[in-house]
Amino acid sequence: MRVEPYLFFDGRCEEALAFYRSALGAEILALMRYKESPDPQTIPPGSAEKVMHANLRIGDTMLMASDGMCGGAPRFNGFSMTLNAVDDAEAARLFGALADGGQVQMPLGKTFFASSFGMVADRYGVSWMVIAGAQ
Repeated sequence: MRVEPYLFFDGRCEEALAFYRSALGAEILALMRYKESPDPQTIPPGSAEKVMHANLRIGDTMLMASDGMCGGAPRFNGFSMTLNAVDDAEAARLFGALADGGQVQMPLGKTFFASSFGMVADRYGVSWMVIAGAQ
């Protein structure tokens, strides 16, 4: 069994996918738009070109994403995505990329449990913990 996060971006999914491709090297494995639905009655008004479902890989992890039908700004509360970097240089690069347009919650630095650890909410509000050299 696997647990795979499914993120809803309320109309900004395609933009988020492009950001994760650039910032994290994400690979988009599948992307379906609402207009591809076999049941046109399920298409929210004005959403034909929006992302109904996407599947992406970041490193060894699979994620799913959609524009969804949230009806407001997405709220990514109560969890964080975690990136385990191979070394401190990669941790710094990943942290910097996620922080671009986002909000640093805890600056990346050495801790008692890792050579690098930091927390950041990216420009879409998704919380990330970046870690390298965990003990």
